[in-house]
Amino acid sequence: MATLDMFTLTVPVFSRALNNLLHILQKAQAHVEAKQLDPAALIQFRLFPDMFPLARQVQIATDMSKGCVARLAGVEIPGYADNETTFADLIARVEKTLAFIASITPAQLADTADKEIVLPLRVRTLTFSGLVYVQSFAIPNLYFHITTSYNILRHNGVELGKMDFLGQ
Repeated sequence: MATLDMFTLTVPVFSRALNNLLHILQKAQAHVEAKQLDPAALIQFRLFPDMFPLARQVQIATDMSKGCVARLAGVEIPGYADNETTFADLIARVEKTLAFIASITPAQLADTADKEIVLPLRVRTLTFSGLVYVQSFAIPNLYFHITTSYNILRHNGVELGKMDFLGQ
């Protein structure tokens, strides 16, 4: 039986998704500039009052990605201030996350499918194997928050299509 390649399950998947998010944010920035709109209106927009605004959606998507590979690799998770207020800030955050993810090597993620991942949350602590963490927590959360970012921008008139989400 072949060994599960945790690098292939994470780094390329996160990189592709974040590169697509980067593209979506760049299109949103161009849209706001072309239409002379207040960028804060989109950055703070929520699809529903109990949902996070666009800025927080991007923050969580990047946190999921960097946190997952860092936990698996056993390295410190880069800390970000969560103070992005412009599209340039959000784009820089995604680029910074992509650079961190690119720094992780296959050797760092070797044999991490069974590694215990303990994730303290506000109300409880979750414990996963590395594989279950990737497949049932990190990847679904990443796509949820990127999809919500896409939907916020599309709802507000940014000309996005399915291929912007999926990438080339």
